[in-house]
Amino acid sequence: MNPTAHAARLGLARGWIEFRHALANPQDIGFTLVTTAAFVTVLYFQRGATVPGTDLSLAAATMPGILGLGMAFNGLMGAVGSLSVEREDGTLLRAKALPQGMLGYLVGRVVSVSLSALGSLLLVSVAGLILLPELAAAGAGGWLTVLWVAVLGLTAMLPLGAVIGSLSANPQTAAGLSMLCFGALTAISGIFYPITALAGWLQGLAQAFPIYWLGLGMRSALLPGAAAAAELGGSWRTLPTIGVLLAWTVAGLLLAPPILRRMARRESGSLMQSRRDRALQRIG
Repeated sequence: MNPTAHAARLGLARGWIEFRHALANPQDIGFTLVTTAAFVTVLYFQRGATVPGTDLSLAAATMPGILGLGMAFNGLMGAVGSLSVEREDGTLLRAKALPQGMLGYLVGRVVSVSLSALGSLLLVSVAGLILLPELAAAGAGGWLTVLWVAVLGLTAMLPLGAVIGSLSANPQTAAGLSMLCFGALTAISGIFYPITALAGWLQGLAQAFPIYWLGLGMRSALLPGAAAAAELGGSWRTLPTIGVLLAWTVAGLLLAPPILRRMARRESGSLMQSRRDRALQRIG
């Protein structure tokens, strides 16, 4: 069997096993349930209000932003967190020692993070449909759009998270840097409000990154056509959404592997032990 194909197949199996283990982990399940409950609580208290000047429910207008933000957060932070921690605990060093081990590791990580993110998306979507019957008007086509936007968003954010995780010296630095980047991009991406409220240069900057397009794609799927009047250009811009998310996916897939290979080549037992000692000193 081709070594690359074999490593990819093992990575797929590994990702599925890690996802199944996460489903049995009270910590992981608790985090997912708490965040889902927080989003559902927001929708519950907004369901009786409407967007000023329209008859559109404020909760229905918020729902696409929640879904888009969830995909961006899970894709970026899932990759950053797991990669930085497993670099420190020796998982990457063990993967490096196997033929095509890094490829298998990366495939497994992408599969497990993606399944977890899509599971969260499903939970929030089901809760939204229960609380907001008007979302059913999106029909099968709207929910299919939600799915492809989510998948493209994940593939755009995961490589970016892998790059940040591999460049960071330790999990604390990785978490701080990624949260700083994520918070700044979210603030200018208009994911919960029309981006037209921002200065022109901020609008241009936001459109260079995937979070804005994730939010736009989700809004195009779940909001009525008339809501597009509040968007830039007065339309949902479906083709640019696909184009930008695909461009980030391709750029990430080209950039992440060489950076990860370079990081893996520099890994050694002594470096891992040094990081572990420093972590124990911080705890102590």
